[in-house]
Amino acid sequence: MAGATIQIEVVISEFERLTYFLVAAIPSMIFSPIGEEFLFRGLVHGSFVCRFGEVGALFFDSGAFALTHLAHFGIIYSAGGWSFLPIPALLWVLSMFLVSQVFFRCKLMCDSIFGAVFSHSGFNFAIMYFILYHILR
Repeated sequence: MAGATIQIEVVISEFERLTYFLVAAIPSMIFSPIGEEFLFRGLVHGSFVCRFGEVGALFFDSGAFALTHLAHFGIIYSAGGWSFLPIPALLWVLSMFLVSQVFFRCKLMCDSIFGAVFSHSGFNFAIMYFILYHILR
């Protein structure tokens, strides 16, 4: 039967879903926000401020942040090979660019890198919750 598709339904319990959520959410709420914010809003941004000003540096750190996150969506491994999905990739990179700008605004509003860290942590929590409780239902 060439072209036949086999569909497998996987059912997970609420306890398993909560376990998966905690295993995914806790590290993504701690390690990613700290590492990424100190790198992008700290080091990358700070490296470009003197030469390009705050706004110019914001475009550099947001661009770097967005391109780094391309690995999450837009480049996939399927059927034994890598594929690049240009439209989803473009939408994802644009979204991450804008999210990065929000994190920077949080840094400015708090006058601390931790404003960006905490907003990034909350964003990751929301994404994990949405994926595990609404998409993978």
